[in-house]
Amino acid sequence: MVPLDKLAQITQRFEYLEARLNAGAEPAEIAKISREYSDLRPVADQIAAYRRALDDLSEAEAMLADPEMRALAEDELPRLRALIPDYEQALRIALLPRDAADARPAILEIRPGTGGEEASLFAGDLLRMYQRYAERQGWRFEILEQQLSDLGGIKELTAHIQGEGVFAKLKFESGVHRVQRVPETEAGGRIHTSAATVAVLPEAEEVDIDIPAADIRIDTMRSSGAGGQHVNTTDSAVRITHLPTGIVVTSSEKSQHQNRAIAMQVLRARLYEMERDRQANERAAERKSQVGSGDRSERIRTYNFPQGRLTDHRINLTLYSLPQIMAGDLDAVVNALVAHDQAEKLAEMEG
Repeated sequence: MVPLDKLAQITQRFEYLEARLNAGAEPAEIAKISREYSDLRPVADQIAAYRRALDDLSEAEAMLADPEMRALAEDELPRLRALIPDYEQALRIALLPRDAADARPAILEIRPGTGGEEASLFAGDLLRMYQRYAERQGWRFEILEQQLSDLGGIKELTAHIQGEGVFAKLKFESGVHRVQRVPETEAGGRIHTSAATVAVLPEAEEVDIDIPAADIRIDTMRSSGAGGQHVNTTDSAVRITHLPTGIVVTSSEKSQHQNRAIAMQVLRARLYEMERDRQANERAAERKSQVGSGDRSERIRTYNFPQGRLTDHRINLTLYSLPQIMAGDLDAVVNALVAHDQAEKLAEMEG
């Protein structure tokens, strides 16, 4: 367990930050102090709970010396001793190094993979699943760019999701999602397999990623749409090419000014994620997390509609509640992935 003097240092730092905020810190410092305070709060709360449990145990053990209280203490001690390991485990998890991007909003990208029109329809199903999950979480879900197929599926989708813990909960969704079902376009009733690709990127701010003007080429073009979308007659769509990496981002949903801002927002997120990947690979070149790297080419999950089954291949999780999951009830999947990631980090820290 972490030494008590180390826990005391964390508590003192938390109390110092709280006092600074209550006293009215300088405006230039408030954002930084508030961010650190918010990060430390769950740790400080867990330390306080652990200390209360230790105090309760000490008091019960002291009661053994009192003949009148001994019987009560003997009844209470087994329960209190059994609780201590749970508090220690919760504290270990709270003390795990945090992903600096966990608290950030996210950029969600969905594209159909193999499977033609059925893959596009499945991509649309994934979009609705994430929209409903975001609604359950109280998040704001904004579609930035959307291209529809002739049957109303998704050819390409980019969305911005804001709220508490967005990236922390959605970051393990990146990868290839495979579906097995009888397509709406199939009259013969045969089960087909198709796929869609999901990418979840932490939103990057301008201070995170500097993009020199010389590194990008901006082209404007006429917006066009499919599947009954409105087609603009002005050159409002924007395509930005990042010359050093070859990344191309387009936006054609709004005015040219808005499209440029949206395209730059998505480009920053992609470059920020590339830098995060590079740093992660340098830190841990010899191992790859079992939860997955977030690589878009990695098949992470299968949705079997005839059997109502979802399987996450990274953690061998199988759930027979596919209708509820597709309706946005993703908690069981997300929580299992987060718990597995925490277990991996604990195992790594403890050798």
